[in-house]
Amino acid sequence: MESLVTFVEMGGYGRFVWPAFAVTALVLAGLLVQSLRTLKGREAQLSLLQGSLDRARRRPAGAGR
Repeated sequence: MESLVTFVEMGGYGRFVWPAFAVTALVLAGLLVQSLRTLKGREAQLSLLQGSLDRARRRPAGAGR
């Protein structure tokens, strides 16, 4: 148990190191959430664009004039 306390204290620097790890973990988690949300939006946008391209390809030549 004493070795665990010694590890957590890190020679007196633990009070600086552990909050830095926590902030880093929060920032990385936030970046992950933001990236996944952006990915979902981009995939939806791509799906719409692909659908409109498919519709344009099925349209007979000269039908838009």
